[in-house]
Amino acid sequence: MRAALTVVIPTLNADAALPACLAALIEGLEAGLIRELVISDGGSGDATLAIADAAGAVIVQGAPSRGGQLRRGAKVAAGEWLLFLHADTVLPAGWSGAVSDHMARGGAAYFRLGFDAGGGMAWFVAGWANLRSRLFGLPYGDQGLLISRTEYDAVGGYPDIALMEDVAMARALRGRLTALPLRVRTSAARYRRDGWLRRGGRNLILLCRYFLGADPARLAARYRASK
Repeated sequence: MRAALTVVIPTLNADAALPACLAALIEGLEAGLIRELVISDGGSGDATLAIADAAGAVIVQGAPSRGGQLRRGAKVAAGEWLLFLHADTVLPAGWSGAVSDHMARGGAAYFRLGFDAGGGMAWFVAGWANLRSRLFGLPYGDQGLLISRTEYDAVGGYPDIALMEDVAMARALRGRLTALPLRVRTSAARYRRDGWLRRGGRNLILLCRYFLGADPARLAARYRASK
């Protein structure tokens, strides 16, 4: 019986973060859980594709839009289950057991959020993200998404939009998302650079504008300008 899980990672000039993300996947390979790794690249000009190739990934290339990249990655995935991860997110020890248990139960799931930084602000921002996810069913992409192929197809998959694709997917799955009992570790680099409150405030404003009907392409332009 073949392994059931395809891991899909969208990338764009991710050579600094990708090795740690991929190293954490070894646990799943050793457990016989991972069938394949799909790297959906948006035009990297660094060593991202070389790293992906060395890892034996299926590589898909196209325009740099995270929603489109996720959609293209899912399209070529052969697994009965899909795990979508960001390149700067690292799975915790024991993740393969938690994922296997959830796959046996069924439904869509996400991880709780943590940062690769200590201190009160990192705790506060991660705490808000986890509260938002639990109360409103709105986990972001850096928390990962575990979903069966059947359920992914049933909700139409990720929309090919430049930003808020994770929010759109969460809204499509409302009432069907479960928090896994582990925390991923995602990069705090942008928060350190911009300031925790400032960055968090920008993200909240973008989310509110999206809910009010703003064009995701315009929001993405604003998001890129703030990087």
